[in-house]
Amino acid sequence: MEALRSEDPRRFGRFTVLARFQEAASAVQYVGRDTGTGELAVITAARPALAAVPAFRRRFQAEARTAERLAGGWVSPPLETGEDELLWTATEYVPALPLAEAVGIAGPLPERALRILGAGIAEILSRVHAGGSVLQGLAPGTVLLAEDGPRLTAFGPLGAAATAEARPGGQLSVRLGYLTPEQVEGKEVGTPSDLFVLGLLLAYAATGATPFTEGPPEEAARRIAEADPELDAVPQELRALIAACLSKDPAERPTAGTVAAELALEGAAGLARGGWLPERLAAAVAEQEARVRGLAAPEEDARPAEDAVAVAGGAASGTAAGAVADSGTGVTAGGTAPDAVADSVTGGAADEGPADVSAGTTAEAPTDTPPGTPTVAPTRAPTNTPATQSPADLRATVATTSKATEVATTGNIGEDRGTTRFLNTGPKPPQSDRATTHLALPQGLPPAPGNTPAALPAPAHHHTYGSPAPYPAAALPTSATTAQGHNGNGNGNGLMVALPLPPAPTPPSGSATSRRTLIAIAAAAVGGLVVGGGAVAAIGGGETAVATDAKPAPPKPRRTLPGRPPEPRWSYSHPASESAPLTTALWRDRLLVVTSESQASAVDVSTGKRVWQRADAAKGQAALVAGDLCFVASPTEFLWLAPKDGTVVHRVRYADGFTDLPDLQVGRLAGQSGPVVWFTGSRTVTVKAPKPKRGKKRAADKRVVQAYFLAYDIVRRAEVWRTPVPAGRAPGTPLYRVVAERSADLLVRQDAVTLTAAEVKAAKGKGSVRSFDQQTGKLRWTKQYGASGPDAAVTGDEDGILYAGVGADLQSFEANTGKPLWRVAGTAGSAFGTPLVAGPYLHTTERSQQIGAVERESGRLAWRRSTEVPGIGNAPALTLSGGGKTLLASDATQVTAFSAADGERLWKFQDIGVADPKGATVSAPYRTLAVGSHIIVQRDRAFYAFPVA
Repeated sequence: MEALRSEDPRRFGRFTVLARFQEAASAVQYVGRDTGTGELAVITAARPALAAVPAFRRRFQAEARTAERLAGGWVSPPLETGEDELLWTATEYVPALPLAEAVGIAGPLPERALRILGAGIAEILSRVHAGGSVLQGLAPGTVLLAEDGPRLTAFGPLGAAATAEARPGGQLSVRLGYLTPEQVEGKEVGTPSDLFVLGLLLAYAATGATPFTEGPPEEAARRIAEADPELDAVPQELRALIAACLSKDPAERPTAGTVAAELALEGAAGLARGGWLPERLAAAVAEQEARVRGLAAPEEDARPAEDAVAVAGGAASGTAAGAVADSGTGVTAGGTAPDAVADSVTGGAADEGPADVSAGTTAEAPTDTPPGTPTVAPTRAPTNTPATQSPADLRATVATTSKATEVATTGNIGEDRGTTRFLNTGPKPPQSDRATTHLALPQGLPPAPGNTPAALPAPAHHHTYGSPAPYPAAALPTSATTAQGHNGNGNGNGLMVALPLPPAPTPPSGSATSRRTLIAIAAAAVGGLVVGGGAVAAIGGGETAVATDAKPAPPKPRRTLPGRPPEPRWSYSHPASESAPLTTALWRDRLLVVTSESQASAVDVSTGKRVWQRADAAKGQAALVAGDLCFVASPTEFLWLAPKDGTVVHRVRYADGFTDLPDLQVGRLAGQSGPVVWFTGSRTVTVKAPKPKRGKKRAADKRVVQAYFLAYDIVRRAEVWRTPVPAGRAPGTPLYRVVAERSADLLVRQDAVTLTAAEVKAAKGKGSVRSFDQQTGKLRWTKQYGASGPDAAVTGDEDGILYAGVGADLQSFEANTGKPLWRVAGTAGSAFGTPLVAGPYLHTTERSQQIGAVERESGRLAWRRSTEVPGIGNAPALTLSGGGKTLLASDATQVTAFSAADGERLWKFQDIGVADPKGATVSAPYRTLAVGSHIIVQRDRAFYAFPVA
């Protein structure tokens, strides 16, 4: 961090610039403060020479849009983006250190920190890969370590580039600083390439060195493609996983979701609770924060960004936009994440020329440079260029020096064919330097004979803007396809290989199942709860809840961290002395009614305190509004309870209420509308055998199950209608679910597990929906819809449209005719769960952990996002907040909150669980209930009330 220079802008939009934070070839980062709120931000401003290239502008803007879409978790959302002449983006300042600097300060990370680091990055990769895209943005300088977990600040070739150059004709050349085996062999990169680089990162973080350093530098590419990595210094528990990531065959590398689950099954955020950084790194992060927050605005008059002199000079070369590829003091710059490589680096315009994405660098940090200090990259300065130049001078002379600088700095011969080029150049012999973030490649190669670089000038404001060598240049085997390089005098300068650019994104070939089935979240505390939102006290196992007072004050504001859930308004623990909850339901947004084997109890949703308990309602289901009373259906009777104290006001035993149906067994409630509930019931009767013919033996009497579908008014306490239906599988009560209520009829689906063998055979693998008259209960029709199976998810709307899972896809049908309307393709090997109708949209959920929104009328996919839970499991259950703005997806691993409008991933919540004295852990899934402006999250005995929009 350093003081502003005379040419630096003093304002970017609403932010006053306080200091230079760090810089790289394509961008300069500044610390700024919002003039209205005082909020600190990091502004990443593109260098004018690169910002003038249309391809660069498109990439920079695409990365900013992607950062906004991926915001949450370990990606900081952009606060503001400027697309004026300077081209900039601002993100919230989060104190953090780059991985490279952290290793330089404290050495290799301990195992727990490695798990959190790897799991956090793998969670992001999982989200990117779910869309079929490749990241190509991992580097020790783009991965930051903050107090609550890792951060990723770059999401594509620009962010991880060693250099980026503006070339004549509007071309953009980007050179990467690492190789993967498939790149060495000239093959296309894919999602497994990101896993190889993740393996390199983890090996570097675990040992402080690359696993491919041993041997001559000119054989670096061969070692990457053929040699086994050196992982002896990696912790034993992580060695196999990192080795799998570094597999030469991309098909043998694990998926990002698998890596995340192997490293931290409870998620990186859950494992990081209570602190995760070694003491020296935690102190360094705190020191950085103190320095930044102590900055005062410079005394000079503020100048609008558009009127300021350009940020810095340097038209010929630079690093990627967005996050700085290698850094000194770390920040979560995240504002320039590419469109998950959806748009190639070329920008896609033929008239502008393709980009040149290359592995290898031409600059290297001197061994005596402290970590985090911006370094000057070696370059052959043109003979007519003064040793000291201002940025303006550089811009003035760029036309005459760009070609020379280009050749001298990178060895490029002026061609740009959209190929990846790895250059056999380098200013220094190989050397060991842990502070220099080399991963896959040696520190560099000796200069070619006769081409010794000129000595470096050291002017105050003159920088050749290339990366300070996070990865030195790659030496390629002479057997590779080569092209003759030239120096400024036209002499041969070295070998380089042309490899294809990354392909356009394509959908993944299928969602691989995790190597192990997701199991219960590991216990982190005995006898208490650890809450994902932080700052919640442990809850004991007593008879009453430990909660806030009766009228709790709003929680104190705290600094919101991306991806972290809001502070719970209250938390409640169901007493350990009672049996576990069976059902939970809300009564008039006032009471949370919890039933168990032993009793029913009610919790005040405004305070989180238990207000009553009643043994009569044990094993009850639902908690419905019946006038001013609370209706609960138990296995033997209907109960009407006083909401104030749980007193039984009315009760109707099934034997008394249905006198003509003795021994009636009532099944699960199928649905409710106003005061009417629908349910199924059955009883077993004896049918006497007919009188035998003369001389014949009398046959035995038969026991037959009679089943009914009933409607009951819970306000009048009277039966509305009943209709006979086919009995289900033993013991005989079919279980129905109302999938749509229309003015004239009910559309009902029977649970597949209660279908008889004869019904399954007759259906020939297809499911069916029944229509019952609303007024009489008479069966109107039974229909099948396409190839939708008996256990496929189905729901409907008031307009008479059904939405059903068909194989891996979701399809809509006209309910009355069975006519198909539209189809939405799902993830291969997955299936849709029950969708949720919400206004003009249908929110979807898949077993592959994809959540989305579809226009009900057209079937157009509005958005689709991943919960980041790895593998294929049950489809998450969906709940829409009372305000309709937040969509909650809950499964056995976590609750994930999305913006209902655009799918932005807001936060996730994981409860570590309560361990019993013998160490058993909670395995119950999460449930969510919407109540006013809150969402109540339940996991087994634990309940939390979160404020949501």
